[in-house]
Amino acid sequence: MNAREIVLCALFAALMGVGANIAPLLTIGGVPITLQLLFAILAGGLLGSKLGSLSMFAYLFIGLAGAPIFAQFKGGPGSILSPTFGYIISFIFVAYIVGKFFERKTRFTYVGAGTLAILANYLIGTNYMYLAYIYWVEAPASFSYIIAWSWMAAYLPLDIGVTILAVILIPRLQKVLKFQPIRKQSLS
Repeated sequence: MNAREIVLCALFAALMGVGANIAPLLTIGGVPITLQLLFAILAGGLLGSKLGSLSMFAYLFIGLAGAPIFAQFKGGPGSILSPTFGYIISFIFVAYIVGKFFERKTRFTYVGAGTLAILANYLIGTNYMYLAYIYWVEAPASFSYIIAWSWMAAYLPLDIGVTILAVILIPRLQKVLKFQPIRKQSLS
């Protein structure tokens, strides 16, 4: 990796930390409202699939190392036991998927990138949350797989809005910053 790539990965890892805590007092059902999905999508769209996902992995690693950069200023290895940790894992995949779409620049880029970003985020995050409640966090008495997914209905409109904003911003930011996704990457 060259210096520019290292700086860009660090920048997006830092932006994720800011996005995780920009509204730390807003929660729905105990789950904090964050701008992490926005920054994961921007990372993939602006940095490309490999560097975007690497920046999200760096964010995860820094948080697990103990820096309080996860939502509600949490961090450390104990975060793995949080029901919402699956969403942090999902951001690596979100950035990779969005990066792949924006690297190819097809007419389905925006719709495909946005749809698959939300799908990956929800599939990984909600399934992890369900397993956490079943195996290591005390779940409500009537908790089920359907209830876990129904909880996400409250977040879906916000996530759709954030995703639309992100995929609209990516090409505009690329033009303004004269910035294109990094295709030829030294990570392969």
